[in-house]
Formats: sequence, C-alpha cells, structure tokens
Amino acid sequence: MEIPQHLLKRLKKNEEITRKFNEIEISILSILNFKDFFERLLFQIADKFSIPHIWLSIIQESSICQQLKDCSGSQGLKSAIAFVSQERFISIIKNQKPVLANRNLTFFKDLMPDTLTEPIGSLAIAPITLDGKLVGSINQADIDTCRFEPGIDTSLLEQLAQKVSLCLSNVTAHEQLKFLAYHDPLTGLFNRAVFERILDREVSRAKRYNSALSLIFLDFDDFKTINDTAGHSIGDKALCFLADALNSLKRQQDIVARFAGDEFVVILPSTEKNSAAHFIRRINAYFEANPLLSGKYRFNIRISHGISSLSDAGVYSSSELLKRADSKMYQHKAEKKKR
Repeated sequence: MEIPQHLLKRLKKNEEITRKFNEIEISILSILNFKDFFERLLFQIADKFSIPHIWLSIIQESSICQQLKDCSGSQGLKSAIAFVSQERFISIIKNQKPVLANRNLTFFKDLMPDTLTEPIGSLAIAPITLDGKLVGSINQADIDTCRFEPGIDTSLLEQLAQKVSLCLSNVTAHEQLKFLAYHDPLTGLFNRAVFERILDREVSRAKRYNSALSLIFLDFDDFKTINDTAGHSIGDKALCFLADALNSLKRQQDIVARFAGDEFVVILPSTEKNSAAHFIRRINAYFEANPLLSGKYRFNIRISHGISSLSDAGVYSSSELLKRADSKMYQHKAEKKKR
C-alpha cells in the first residue's frame, strides 16, 4: 500500500527536526559550565530552527538562579534571561507541559527579558527541570501568529525540554564540584587554599604598583558557647550569619574567606590600616544592631580582630602579613578577656 504524500512529508519533516535536535544535543553535551552551555544552546536553537526570539525564564527560588546571575555578566546571556518568582511562574505554567499562545501575550510579560521590545505574534514556553524540580523554561517567539498557535502538536517541544533538562543536570553537577573546590561548603566563602593563592597574588600586585594592602583576621568570640547552648545547627547558622554580613559590607574588590572553623579573613586591596579599622567598626555596628535570631535563641555576635598591612615594619610577604594579623587578633582577644 502506497503511503500518502502528506504523511511522507510529515515523516520527512519529523526526521529533519530529530536530526537537528540530535545536533544540538551533541553540541552542548560536552559543555560543563552554565555560561557556555546556555549561550550555545540558545544560539543553536535559534540558528537551526530560524527562531527570531529565544530566551530563558528562570525561577528566582531555583537552585540555579544565583549561578546564572553570577555568569550573566556576559552581555549575550544577560539579554536572554528573565528572572521570575516561583509563584508568578507557576500561575502562568500550571503544569510541566509546554504552553503555546498567540493572544493576550502581555499575560506572559513577567517571563520576558527587558531586551525583548519588538512585537511578537506567538509564543512557545517549554518548562525545564533539574533533578525533577521545575527551574524555569526555554521560550521561543515569532512575529507570525500561526507559528506557535495553540492546539498544534507540542511533542517536539517536550523532547527539547527533556534534552535540555538532562544536559542541565550534567552541567549543574560539574559546576557544584567546581564550586566546592574553591569554596567553603557551609558559608559559600572562598576556602583557605584559594584565599592563600589570592593573598599571594595581591601581595605581588601591591608591591609591583607600590599600593597599599591590608589584611583582617577575625575570630568568632564564644562560638563554642553557641554550639553548646543551642546545638550545632544553630552554630552553623551563626557562622553563615557572620559570613553573610562580611560579604554584604565589603567592597567589590575585597576578598572574604573562611580560614578555619570560626576564623575568617578579609583581604582589602588599596587599603591602609585606618580604613581597615573603619571596616571593622562597621561590622561591629552591624552586629550590634542585628542580633542572630533563631527560634527561641537570640545571640549578639562578637568578634575579635587583628589588622596587618604591607606598610608594617618587617612585613614583606603574604605569610608575614597573615602571621602579623593572626598575632594581633590573639592580642585583641586576650585584652577583651582581661576586661
């Protein structure tokens, strides 16, 4: 029996689409960082399927939101991402099935990046997941109102979303391993090994350009008391509370790291001792105004500190800079105990 021509055309078209999907999958499968993964993905889809507008909508509460915000310094990627609250996203995408629309498109405005200023006629939204959890969608739009007309078959969009979700799982796993290699797993700050490499670099740079450099060594006073009184989970919250405060109050060029246990360090490039002391005053004022509250517990965070600078007599290397700040911190702690 002869196969009707319209079925042959449809089979041929589906084969062509499948081939393009496979090419896209092969193209992104070996990429293991968010920036390159999403840039390549969006470019490949737009190129192979002649899509005028393609972008991502990412749920702000999702596990990949911060990583994408961190790498959206890339102008191409920044213009192709819209961040949306989980509540709003779910109100638009009521299940994990693709959505097609060619009317009332302003309803979907929260899913669109600010850079999408041209009028569109139809829209396709394909939800993507990470390890089974909804994290956002990959969206396509065209000026043609019929291209993504509601009612047409969305099985190919579902295939696309599934392939993207699987590849995203690989990228995320690799990014997490890379993050843990450089960061403290509890606080998210740089770990000691990375801090020491950065300090070496900053000391060399300060010497080369004859610029100032200061280092602050911080110790969490009575941290053991919090652990003994409230338990280790509250102790972990206290460490994160301190880390977040240091991160939020530092300048962009300053480096904060967890040195060990309840000890932290702050590298302040182009900073003399008096300015470093001002930073400490700001930190203390912040903790004075913002105690740690957790359930029935209320703790006023107290820190001891030591400041060293490349301008100190006898300080010529990163190890001497660190040793001097450490020594000053223990002096400060001993003085407080005497008082």
